[in-house]
Amino acid sequence: MNGAPANRELPYPELALRRLSKRFGAIVALDDVTLDVNRGEVLALLGDNGAGKSTLINCISGVHQPDSGTIELGGKLVEIRSPAEARKLGIETVYQDLALFDNLGPSANFYAGRELAGPGWLPRGLQILRSREMNEITHSLLDRLRVTLPSYDAVIGLMSGGQRQAIAVARATAFATHVVVLDEPTAALGVRETRQVLDLIVEMRNQDSAVILVTHNLDHVIEIADRAVVMRRGRKVGDTRPVPENRQQIVSMIVGA
Repeated sequence: MNGAPANRELPYPELALRRLSKRFGAIVALDDVTLDVNRGEVLALLGDNGAGKSTLINCISGVHQPDSGTIELGGKLVEIRSPAEARKLGIETVYQDLALFDNLGPSANFYAGRELAGPGWLPRGLQILRSREMNEITHSLLDRLRVTLPSYDAVIGLMSGGQRQAIAVARATAFATHVVVLDEPTAALGVRETRQVLDLIVEMRNQDSAVILVTHNLDHVIEIADRAVVMRRGRKVGDTRPVPENRQQIVSMIVGA
């Protein structure tokens, strides 16, 4: 699986960060970081705690705004001032808390806050939810991504950790026109559930998504990632192809040896 080429050749990367810097008082969280992410690629973002990974993905997802530097999406310069604006631009982020409603099913979670309703000429409060259409789209996407659930109608709270993670990742894929960011998607999962999530990430890449994977698990990176970017103390210190032969080199970059 590792090292598959991008599915679509473009004259520009799907996401381009150029000389991004961010300070919090005297602390330099990001220092002149430049990186690209392409369609059909899983980019692993590695680094020890405090390396700057969280600040970087928060700048991409609109939680923080960089002090300097630029962000391009699909070859166009953008400013991302909030998480809502990031989602509108086509960037979806799945954090460790997943942000799912345990009392709702997959379709309701997919469309929470973005419900399909009509007719359009009526005021929003009088429109009728297009529940069947939302269910069909949700089921189709889950089937396309090969997500297996006990029931399409089961509430999220009754699902396993792996199934919940798969729903959150699939929801991000449904609405991300540019980039999906996954923050430690296999943390606290068992072996079988972890396998399901890793297979889902590979399927996302095969379907031409641009994926940023934040993780501490180097085995997973070597298995499914196309590139690994290593950060340390707010700087990008390495960009390499993660293969078994490079494992020690990657570890050395992470710890600063």
